[in-house]
Amino acid sequence: MTEPADTADQPERPRKVSAWDAALRLLGVRARSRSEMVERLTRRGFSSEEIEAVMARLDKHQLLDDEEFAREWVRSRAEYSRRGSVGLRHELRAKGIDEVFVVAALEEVDPDDEYRRARELVERKLSSSKADLSEREVRESMKRRLSGMLLRRGFPQGLVHDVVGEQLREHSRS
Repeated sequence: MTEPADTADQPERPRKVSAWDAALRLLGVRARSRSEMVERLTRRGFSSEEIEAVMARLDKHQLLDDEEFAREWVRSRAEYSRRGSVGLRHELRAKGIDEVFVVAALEEVDPDDEYRRARELVERKLSSSKADLSEREVRESMKRRLSGMLLRRGFPQGLVHDVVGEQLREHSRS
Protein backbone atom coordinates (compact mmCIF):
# COMPACT_ATOMS: atom_id res chain seq x y z
CA MET A 1 0.00 0.00 0.00
CA THR A 2 1.30 3.44 -0.94
CA GLU A 3 1.51 6.17 1.61
CA PRO A 4 -0.09 9.54 0.87
CA ALA A 5 2.40 12.10 -0.36
CA ASP A 6 3.54 14.58 2.22
CA THR A 7 2.10 17.86 0.88
CA ALA A 8 3.93 20.01 3.43
CA ASP A 9 7.18 19.78 1.45
CA GLN A 10 5.57 20.51 -1.92
CA PRO A 11 5.21 24.08 -3.06
CA GLU A 12 1.65 25.25 -3.25
CA ARG A 13 0.42 25.43 -6.81
CA PRO A 14 -0.49 28.94 -7.80
CA ARG A 15 -4.16 29.35 -8.47
CA LYS A 16 -4.95 30.21 -12.04
CA VAL A 17 -5.83 33.88 -12.30
CA SER A 18 -9.14 34.48 -14.00
CA ALA A 19 -9.26 36.50 -17.20
CA TRP A 20 -11.40 39.08 -15.38
CA ASP A 21 -8.79 39.49 -12.62
CA ALA A 22 -6.02 39.76 -15.21
CA ALA A 23 -7.98 42.45 -17.08
CA LEU A 24 -8.57 44.44 -13.89
CA ARG A 25 -4.89 44.21 -13.01
CA LEU A 26 -3.95 45.50 -16.45
CA LEU A 27 -6.38 48.41 -16.05
CA GLY A 28 -4.93 49.09 -12.60
CA VAL A 29 -1.60 49.90 -14.20
CA ARG A 30 -2.99 52.25 -16.86
CA ALA A 31 -5.93 52.63 -19.21
CA ARG A 32 -5.91 50.23 -22.17
CA SER A 33 -7.41 50.22 -25.62
CA ARG A 34 -9.74 47.38 -26.58
CA SER A 35 -7.14 45.99 -28.95
CA GLU A 36 -4.41 46.11 -26.29
CA MET A 37 -6.62 44.32 -23.79
CA VAL A 38 -7.45 41.51 -26.20
CA GLU A 39 -3.80 41.17 -27.18
CA ARG A 40 -2.57 41.09 -23.56
CA LEU A 41 -5.18 38.54 -22.46
CA THR A 42 -4.39 36.38 -25.49
CA ARG A 43 -0.70 36.54 -24.65
CA ARG A 44 -1.50 35.35 -21.13
CA GLY A 45 -3.07 32.22 -22.59
CA PHE A 46 -6.78 32.86 -22.10
CA SER A 47 -9.16 31.29 -24.59
CA SER A 48 -11.09 33.40 -27.07
CA GLU A 49 -14.32 32.51 -25.23
CA GLU A 50 -12.89 33.77 -21.92
CA ILE A 51 -11.65 36.93 -23.60
CA GLU A 52 -15.00 37.60 -25.28
CA ALA A 53 -16.79 37.19 -21.94
CA VAL A 54 -14.33 39.55 -20.21
CA MET A 55 -14.60 42.13 -22.98
CA ALA A 56 -18.40 42.04 -22.72
CA ARG A 57 -18.16 42.46 -18.95
CA LEU A 58 -15.68 45.36 -19.32
CA ASP A 59 -18.09 47.00 -21.77
CA LYS A 60 -21.02 46.47 -19.40
CA HIS A 61 -19.11 48.25 -16.63
CA GLN A 62 -17.82 50.89 -19.08
CA LEU A 63 -14.19 50.17 -18.23
CA LEU A 64 -12.91 50.38 -21.82
CA ASP A 65 -13.46 53.41 -24.02
CA ASP A 66 -11.16 53.79 -27.04
CA GLU A 67 -12.30 57.35 -27.69
CA GLU A 68 -11.49 58.53 -24.17
CA PHE A 69 -8.29 56.45 -24.16
CA ALA A 70 -7.12 58.21 -27.35
CA ARG A 71 -7.85 61.68 -25.96
CA GLU A 72 -6.08 60.96 -22.68
CA TRP A 73 -3.12 59.30 -24.42
CA VAL A 74 -2.63 62.36 -26.64
CA ARG A 75 -2.88 64.78 -23.70
CA SER A 76 -0.47 62.83 -21.55
CA ARG A 77 2.13 61.89 -24.18
CA ALA A 78 2.15 65.34 -25.75
CA GLU A 79 2.78 67.11 -22.46
CA TYR A 80 4.89 64.72 -20.42
CA SER A 81 6.75 62.76 -23.10
CA ARG A 82 6.93 65.74 -25.44
CA ARG A 83 5.70 63.81 -28.45
CA GLY A 84 4.58 65.43 -31.68
CA SER A 85 1.29 64.79 -33.48
CA VAL A 86 2.84 62.50 -36.11
CA GLY A 87 4.33 60.26 -33.42
CA LEU A 88 1.09 60.27 -31.45
CA ARG A 89 -0.82 59.17 -34.56
CA HIS A 90 1.57 56.23 -34.99
CA GLU A 91 1.29 55.27 -31.32
CA LEU A 92 -2.50 55.28 -31.36
CA ARG A 93 -2.64 53.24 -34.55
CA ALA A 94 -0.24 50.72 -33.00
CA LYS A 95 -2.60 50.44 -30.04
CA GLY A 96 -5.44 49.51 -32.39
CA ILE A 97 -7.43 52.73 -32.02
CA ASP A 98 -10.00 53.36 -34.75
CA GLU A 99 -8.93 56.11 -37.17
CA VAL A 100 -12.02 58.20 -36.33
CA PHE A 101 -10.93 58.37 -32.68
CA VAL A 102 -7.30 59.05 -33.67
CA VAL A 103 -8.32 62.02 -35.80
CA ALA A 104 -10.66 63.38 -33.11
CA ALA A 105 -7.99 63.10 -30.41
CA LEU A 106 -5.34 64.79 -32.57
CA GLU A 107 -7.69 67.67 -33.36
CA GLU A 108 -7.37 68.60 -29.70
CA VAL A 109 -3.61 69.17 -30.11
CA ASP A 110 -3.03 72.91 -30.14
CA PRO A 111 -0.52 73.74 -32.91
CA ASP A 112 0.89 76.54 -30.76
CA ASP A 113 1.51 74.11 -27.88
CA GLU A 114 3.16 71.63 -30.24
CA TYR A 115 5.40 74.41 -31.58
CA ARG A 116 6.23 75.50 -28.01
CA ARG A 117 7.16 71.92 -26.98
CA ALA A 118 9.43 71.52 -30.01
CA ARG A 119 11.05 74.90 -29.37
CA GLU A 120 11.68 74.03 -25.69
CA LEU A 121 13.34 70.75 -26.67
CA VAL A 122 15.63 72.53 -29.15
CA GLU A 123 16.41 75.34 -26.69
CA ARG A 124 17.38 72.80 -24.04
CA LYS A 125 19.76 71.02 -26.44
CA LEU A 126 21.27 74.27 -27.66
CA SER A 127 21.73 75.71 -24.17
CA SER A 128 23.85 72.73 -23.15
CA SER A 129 25.85 72.73 -26.39
CA LYS A 130 29.28 74.27 -26.61
CA ALA A 131 29.24 74.17 -30.44
CA ASP A 132 30.39 77.27 -32.32
CA LEU A 133 27.32 77.96 -34.45
CA SER A 134 29.11 80.69 -36.40
CA GLU A 135 30.85 77.93 -38.40
CA ARG A 136 28.70 76.71 -41.29
CA GLU A 137 29.68 73.02 -40.97
CA VAL A 138 28.95 72.99 -37.25
CA ARG A 139 25.62 74.74 -37.78
CA GLU A 140 24.59 72.25 -40.50
CA SER A 141 25.59 69.31 -38.32
CA MET A 142 23.60 70.73 -35.40
CA LYS A 143 20.63 71.32 -37.72
CA ARG A 144 20.66 67.63 -38.74
CA ARG A 145 20.97 66.46 -35.13
CA LEU A 146 18.19 68.71 -33.83
CA SER A 147 15.90 67.91 -36.76
CA GLY A 148 16.47 64.19 -36.25
CA MET A 149 15.65 64.48 -32.56
CA LEU A 150 12.35 66.24 -33.24
CA LEU A 151 11.41 63.91 -36.10
CA ARG A 152 12.06 60.85 -33.91
CA ARG A 153 9.75 62.35 -31.31
CA GLY A 154 7.06 62.61 -33.96
CA PHE A 155 6.92 66.30 -34.76
CA PRO A 156 5.71 67.24 -38.26
CA GLN A 157 8.48 67.93 -40.76
CA GLY A 158 7.41 71.51 -41.56
CA LEU A 159 7.30 72.42 -37.88
CA VAL A 160 10.74 70.82 -37.36
CA HIS A 161 12.21 72.88 -40.20
CA ASP A 162 10.73 76.12 -38.83
CA VAL A 163 11.68 75.57 -35.18
CA VAL A 164 15.23 74.38 -35.84
CA GLY A 165 15.90 77.20 -38.32
CA GLU A 166 14.54 79.84 -35.97
CA GLN A 167 16.45 78.55 -32.95
CA LEU A 168 19.74 78.20 -34.82
CA ARG A 169 19.43 81.79 -36.10
CA GLU A 170 18.73 83.03 -32.55
CA HIS A 171 21.62 81.10 -31.02
CA SER A 172 24.03 82.06 -33.81
CA ARG A 173 23.51 85.73 -32.90
CA SER A 174 24.10 85.17 -29.18
